[in-house]
Parts: sequence; structure tokens; C-alpha cells
Amino acid sequence: MLYSMNYNSPVGKLFLVSDEENLIGLWIEGQKYFCDNVKDEIIECQNLKILNKTKAWLDRYFNDKKPSPNELKLKPIGSEFRQAVWKILCEIPYGKVITYGEIAKKIANMQGKEKISAQAVGGAVGHNPISIIIPCHRVVGANGDLTGYAGGILIKYKLLEFEKADMTKLYISK
Repeated sequence: MLYSMNYNSPVGKLFLVSDEENLIGLWIEGQKYFCDNVKDEIIECQNLKILNKTKAWLDRYFNDKKPSPNELKLKPIGSEFRQAVWKILCEIPYGKVITYGEIAKKIANMQGKEKISAQAVGGAVGHNPISIIIPCHRVVGANGDLTGYAGGILIKYKLLEFEKADMTKLYISK
């Protein structure tokens, strides 16, 4: 059994999901891959500790308090490769960006490989089941293109702008 709670944020309604102990999902309403990794029945619960702690984390985030992903018990469901990518995402500082290629180089080094595809990294980033907290919105194309956000490019832009990221070299391609 899984438990859920809704959260109204400045970027839209968020859907939080827990296995009772850990946060396993946070999706923006209408986001691509919404609940993609969830197979169990989900029931709404307003008094679960981890969901209330996540709500408080989001309150702090949207009030520019810069909370860390490490403050919450996160348990995203995904392959070993995706887990490695999501771990790197959690290391991206608030208001900063990294490219898909830079993450690919880090993964290649960790695995002792010469090269990892930036597209493979893009797939893992896009399937991140804990949006905002695992900050996939901080990943951009090599040339500064704000490409590839499952929650929508405009929401990615809003989140980076909200974090006061340096937007001078970033753009949305046509």
C-alpha cells in the first residue's frame, strides 16, 4: 500500500507518494511519466510523517530557504544506472546548473568506462520520480538549452528563476 498527499505549489499541484517510511514520488500535475514507477494501490493520507515532512520541505523551498534533498528519506524506484544519475542530481547546488554531458562523464568515471551517452543520462533525468527535491530541473543542454524537463520547459525555467540561477546563458529553443 502506498500513501499520497497533494501540495499546491507556485508551479502547480504536486502529487507526493510514500511507502509509509520514504518518499518514493513527487510529480507535477500533468507531468510526463506521472506515477510511471508506481504499481501498488495509492490511498490519500494527510497525517503521514514523511509526507508532512516533505510538505514542510517544499514550504521552505518555495520560501527561498534552500533545503537539501538529504533532509528527507528518499527512495526513488529505478535501475542502478538511474539511481547513480539521481544521486548526482542531488549534489547539484541550489541555483546552479550542470549539463547532461557533465553527468555522463561523472557516471563514466564512476563505472570505469571511457564514455557514457548523454542521451542515456537524459533518459534517467527525465524519469526522475521525485521532481524538484531531486533537482532534475538543474540539468541543461551543453549549449545552455533548457531542454528535456518532464514537468514542462516553462516550469523548469520558473524553478531555475525561482532559485535565482544565472539565466544569462540559458535559453529555450524553438
